[in-house]
Amino acid sequence: MARAVSGLIALGFLFLGSLFVGATPLVPADLLTQEAWELIRDSRLPRAFAVVLTGASLAIAGQIMQLIARNRFVEPMTAGTGQSAMLGLLLVSVFLPSAVIGIKMALAALAALLGSIGFFMIIRRLPPEETLLVPLVGIVYGGVIGSAAVYFGFQLDMLQYISIWLTGEFSGTMRGRYELLWIAGGVAGLSYIVADQFSILGLGETVSLNLGLNYRQVVLSGLVVISVVTGLTVVTVGAIPFVGLVVPNLISRIAGDNLRRSLPLTAMAGAGLVLASDIFARLVVHPFEVPVATVIGIVGAAVFLWMLYGRGPHVS
Repeated sequence: MARAVSGLIALGFLFLGSLFVGATPLVPADLLTQEAWELIRDSRLPRAFAVVLTGASLAIAGQIMQLIARNRFVEPMTAGTGQSAMLGLLLVSVFLPSAVIGIKMALAALAALLGSIGFFMIIRRLPPEETLLVPLVGIVYGGVIGSAAVYFGFQLDMLQYISIWLTGEFSGTMRGRYELLWIAGGVAGLSYIVADQFSILGLGETVSLNLGLNYRQVVLSGLVVISVVTGLTVVTVGAIPFVGLVVPNLISRIAGDNLRRSLPLTAMAGAGLVLASDIFARLVVHPFEVPVATVIGIVGAAVFLWMLYGRGPHVS
């Protein structure tokens, strides 16, 4: 409980701080002007909400994927799910260019679901004792799907869209252009209802069935959460790596694998990581900014190596 309260307070400070950071910095005295409130309403507040929803949703999706795969080294962006969403979005942009954003979101999520199912069908044939084979297969699998998307994008002169979807950033987030992320946050939040079943799922198929769990139904519900979150994230802000990898590993070593207890901490830690990275991305080359995916890529890689070889929580 104390960790949750501390995390919530820290997240609140980061959230408030993000409202004053940008190409046009604000100070508390500016809040007396109508222009400052319009800037916060139309740009800063939607961006802060988008960042929090993205970080929390991706962290939860990563934790669920790790439980389904029973492997700490996988996440949606490195297991073909993100690449499948990107490929689906590319295809719908080609064949249904006038489709509304809801249709594009649904088809991207469907492509992500199919990509996730393909990944889990492949790893089921791997020897369970070879834990490092799972992430390697995921990287290769995602690379093949990503290469197919790049090939089609090149043939159709749409590589600029591929580069946008590959690099997650929030510079274009404004009121009216991020609201789909509330769906991702809501779907990720609903996973708390079946958190106990996801915890049992992490014990393996045999144990889960012996305990009376409807294994396939729970796996399918987890894949739906992962796919919807990944599809909506790619559609709205692009791919953001490492959030679903490092955050669940850190939280599981602090709070254990009981999702009823650890899921809120995972959501807050994911939101905090992306929010802190977004603030840094806006300040490092001010008044310009770098993509938040670049910052998280560097931080995430460093944290993951620290967990593997340093004194941090060991990934096993």
